[in-house]
Amino acid sequence: MLKKRLIAVLILRDGQVVQSVRFKHTNVIHYDAVHAMEAFNKWAVDEIVILNVSRNLVSRDKFAEIVERISSHCFVPLAAGGWIDNEDYAQRLLRSGADKLVINTAVADDPQLVSRLALRYGRQCIVASMDVKRDAAGVPQIAVDRGSRIIDVAPEEWARKAVELGAGEIFFNSVDHDGARKGYDLESIKKVCDAVPVPVIAFGGVFTWNHLVEGINAGASAVAVANLFHYTEQSTRKAKSFLANAGVLVRQQGQSLAPAKPGLSV
Repeated sequence: MLKKRLIAVLILRDGQVVQSVRFKHTNVIHYDAVHAMEAFNKWAVDEIVILNVSRNLVSRDKFAEIVERISSHCFVPLAAGGWIDNEDYAQRLLRSGADKLVINTAVADDPQLVSRLALRYGRQCIVASMDVKRDAAGVPQIAVDRGSRIIDVAPEEWARKAVELGAGEIFFNSVDHDGARKGYDLESIKKVCDAVPVPVIAFGGVFTWNHLVEGINAGASAVAVANLFHYTEQSTRKAKSFLANAGVLVRQQGQSLAPAKPGLSV
């Protein structure tokens, strides 16, 4: 049986790690992303995802530089996303040390980019990120452009499309649950997990370790956390211990996860 993964997420705005609450990124948590990442290296996290939520294209160069700095200190697989809208920038992030590309808006605006990247680097390198937002009637839809534009399609249909384009993994986030401390959007996560044959990462809303167990029980192959990990000492070790005690098979500290870099040609 495959072990479930625990993933730490760093959300960067203008190069600083920020707290995210319903996609509003105001409070700076860490001024140095490398320092934040080093703690996760020590605390038995399985992967790290870094997302650039800056509001301007100029931030891309700075973000790529941060990816390079982080990757030189990172001992677990590293996924990077934000503003990936062309092959050159995707290649730059990979050359900077990212193992995976997290792609969001391009799934809607340039789906063939997803296919080209999957063909060039392999499905295992492509993570399709989906941001789900419920309308006034509670119906889940897809939000793109950093949550600013709504596409009227069911999350499970969106996930199927992403996989057809070449995504090897789905990163599920909820605008409504983001920073709300009420756990994952379990209903939508279960539908997405049932709809696609690839791993699904659950993200958005964790406030207790039991929320992680709920995400796994909904079908997620991995559970991801941002805000909570920054405010709890030894947080990922505590999360792993809770998951294990709940009967979830997880990698314990000292067991290695081989990163994807050695087999990746960029």
